[in-house]
Amino acid sequence: MSAGRSSRRLVPAYLAASGRGRPGRDTLDRLSVLHNPADPSSEGAGPGGPDGLRPEERRLLELLRPGALSLAEAAAHLRLPVSVVKVLVADLVEAGLLRARPPVPAHRLPEREILEKVLDGLRTLKSS
Repeated sequence: MSAGRSSRRLVPAYLAASGRGRPGRDTLDRLSVLHNPADPSSEGAGPGGPDGLRPEERRLLELLRPGALSLAEAAAHLRLPVSVVKVLVADLVEAGLLRARPPVPAHRLPEREILEKVLDGLRTLKSS
């Protein structure tokens, strides 16, 4: 078998989202910040987390255990398309197992000039 064929998924990615192409509510952005509000192993019967979750949902909850990630980063780690991960995240948010917040708007980010001055100051301190 060629290398391209062996790395191909055996199951199409859209099946990870139960064949759905869009989430129930479309409030998620690829830069939405995802975080796991509680340890998933503390809920449900088994050590793998809440009962009834698909393997991809379990992997997503485990991925977010150490900290927050953007939706796009989570998709990259899971090796799934962003559109599929949006569906998974929407389901988990609706079930109360995951939290998602919108990305910080550009007008609320610090100005680039201020960040450059801080960076220059840090470099000066380092060289002292």
